[in-house]
Amino acid sequence: MATFLYRLGRLAFRRRRLVVMLWVAVLAAIGIGAMSAPGTSSGALSVPGTQSQRAIDLLQKEFPQASADGATARVVFEAPSGQKLTSAANKAEVESLVAKLEKSPQVSGVSDPFSSGLVSKSGSIAYAQVSYKVAEADVSGAAHAVQTDVVAQGEKAGLKVSLGGNAVKDKAASKAAELIGVGVAAVVLVITFGSMIAAGLPLLTAILGVAAAVLSVTLATHFFDLASSSTTLALMLGLAVAIDYALFIVSRYRNEIRDGHEPEEACGRAVGTAGSAVVFAGLTVIVALSGLSVIGIAMLTSMGLASAFAVAVAVVIALTLLPAMLGFAGMRIMKGRMLTRRMKALERGEGESTGVRWARFVTRNPVKVLAVSVVGLALVAIPTMSLKMALNDDSGKPPGSTQRIAYDTLSKGFGPGFNGPLTVVVDARDSDDPKAAAKSAYSMLGKLDDVAAVRPPSFNESGDVALIGAVPKSAATSEATKDLVGEIRGHGTALHQDTGADLMVTGLTAVNIDVSTKLSDALVPYLAIVVGLALVLLLLVFRSIVIPLKAALGFLLSVVSTLGVLVAVFQWGWLKDLFGVDQTGPIVSLLPIVLIGVVFGLAMDYEVFLVSRMREEYVHGAEPTQAVVQGFRHSGRVVTAAAVIMVSVFSGFLLDDEALIKSIGLGLATAVFFDAFVVRMTIVPAVMTLLGHRSWTLPKWLDRVLPNVDVEGEKLRRALEAEQTDPAPEPVLAGVAAGVRAGSDGHGAAHAFTGFHASGDPDTPVPAQRAAGKARGLSRFKQRLARGGEATTPADSAGSEAPARRKLLKNPMRRS
Repeated sequence: MATFLYRLGRLAFRRRRLVVMLWVAVLAAIGIGAMSAPGTSSGALSVPGTQSQRAIDLLQKEFPQASADGATARVVFEAPSGQKLTSAANKAEVESLVAKLEKSPQVSGVSDPFSSGLVSKSGSIAYAQVSYKVAEADVSGAAHAVQTDVVAQGEKAGLKVSLGGNAVKDKAASKAAELIGVGVAAVVLVITFGSMIAAGLPLLTAILGVAAAVLSVTLATHFFDLASSSTTLALMLGLAVAIDYALFIVSRYRNEIRDGHEPEEACGRAVGTAGSAVVFAGLTVIVALSGLSVIGIAMLTSMGLASAFAVAVAVVIALTLLPAMLGFAGMRIMKGRMLTRRMKALERGEGESTGVRWARFVTRNPVKVLAVSVVGLALVAIPTMSLKMALNDDSGKPPGSTQRIAYDTLSKGFGPGFNGPLTVVVDARDSDDPKAAAKSAYSMLGKLDDVAAVRPPSFNESGDVALIGAVPKSAATSEATKDLVGEIRGHGTALHQDTGADLMVTGLTAVNIDVSTKLSDALVPYLAIVVGLALVLLLLVFRSIVIPLKAALGFLLSVVSTLGVLVAVFQWGWLKDLFGVDQTGPIVSLLPIVLIGVVFGLAMDYEVFLVSRMREEYVHGAEPTQAVVQGFRHSGRVVTAAAVIMVSVFSGFLLDDEALIKSIGLGLATAVFFDAFVVRMTIVPAVMTLLGHRSWTLPKWLDRVLPNVDVEGEKLRRALEAEQTDPAPEPVLAGVAAGVRAGSDGHGAAHAFTGFHASGDPDTPVPAQRAAGKARGLSRFKQRLARGGEATTPADSAGSEAPARRKLLKNPMRRS
């Protein structure tokens, strides 16, 4: 693979204009197709096989007028202090508003508060239930406008009017998180590279890649029904991994330039080595996200597949468009006008970076570091044992929002259960007496302790399917309501034995309970599938049993620690004021499994980027501990920069007012922090130091079976050395005298011994007598000769280029 990617990188570098034009054409074609796409759907939860979904399917058939899968809204009215809604003036105003709602577009029905008994005992609070013919995402702007007019008209008359339900349009989400993330990414990239060009390339290619992915997902809605959240997750992950992948390749490209290779050659080597790591890192992310489809929830399936596609696009962009952009940048990418004195010293090979010093500290104290890290994460993970999950409702909306006001007002007037009513369906098509079966179910519901109110049964046209409404006393997300649903379903068995009728519980509350149960049951199988497939990939990459197992165990440790933080903050209320959490409650059911999918992919990114460079050093002859230190020398800074960008992007979501968004932001930021800095950069080097050579061992029988994917580029290195045989005497010394010359592609060829011209122009030849760092370059070349690695002949002398080398430059796709 490394050899193929090497040739691909050089081809894209040399044919850069063609590559860029092709990508522009692809973007234009996708954009044109996306313009006419129907767009994403609401992403309403559909859970085939559950009782709540079977009841919904039955209601759609027997009660088409009820729009069982349609959007709903609750318009809540509260009289002024000291007044009642039953007074003549207030009642007339409420009836006027209800009449206006009935004339709203897409409305299938509106329940009148006074005739339906939807007025509180105090008479000060009432609500109207509005049912729409269409799903949540299809509620039109005209329908939303009527909702807004009703609120304004009611408040003008002195009433307090608020809206709840999924048909109510949320306040436009703030773009602060995305802007903060991109801004922090730009700053971190500039600090990492000290160059605006080097910092700008990852951002530019990432933005283009995300645009291609999001437009493709939109285009796919021509053929598939995708949830609206699919685009959001694809955008977030696509941007994050695209920056990471480009950052890794650009960093390797600059290293190859410093080692004395021409830009085209440096690009080929960077894509051949770092590009191999990018391919396998991307594959692990794709496996993790695609695994969401095994859960059986359509919304999660579309989210996972759309995000996996965005990651695939990021990989292709990094391997094709980025080398082309490097071709335009050439040697200008090495101009470090923003380097600090310390960074300049490191560029000259003087001193050690913080990453190297940290690696040496860990390798000198592996047992202590490992013990402290593992015990620390284990302590943070303790709250995970108290994890409770539920789907979010309007109680998690920001304080002051119309949904939150409606939720609190209904709880005050009718009790918390009114925000989570249950729909009980009696399927008496196989019963001898459907009415008796429905009456029996109605009586049973009225006797249950946690039922506050029961609405009499209503039948379909054929009179064999009944609909009964039940209001719990407890809140929709409480354990008591969950137990109530289970109790009602338990009584359904006795009802079937007595009457032959089937009893099913549905409604938003029951659906949420079923989804939470299914997600909890799917957690372990999902982990097994994702971790198992990823272990196979890592086994191929590192040809080691220990490395994949260590990577998976470290990931599990970081995930349970992250869940511990979420439980402590959002469930127990620790530091809730710091994060702006106004009330505690169960963790959103979707969060743990999405967290596992996303973070596993990102964790394997860091594992591949960091450990692949260690393996490269080990394969090239370094001792195990030395390989760990060298891996940090070359990749530690890049992994740190990538992790800081990720943490900053995800932390930006903590600025959102909604508890769900806050929990997602805190969960992802915490997971990346734990996994990158504690697991990958602390536990991993400590374990590898303790195991030594055993870290890289593989049973002989397995070594023969597994294909060698050559992620560290060893085959590529040997092939390049074979092609660089030069019969001319002492070509390297001639190159020293030549300094930097213009390459065949018009870019200046970097020399390992010279550096840059004082003027900063990379295309200006540097005379030998003015070449800075000449002695240092000779020393470096001797070191490379001594270890037998990459002792390539720098093409610095116009008259000393080997025939094989010239053929390779003319045709990089040519095999030796």
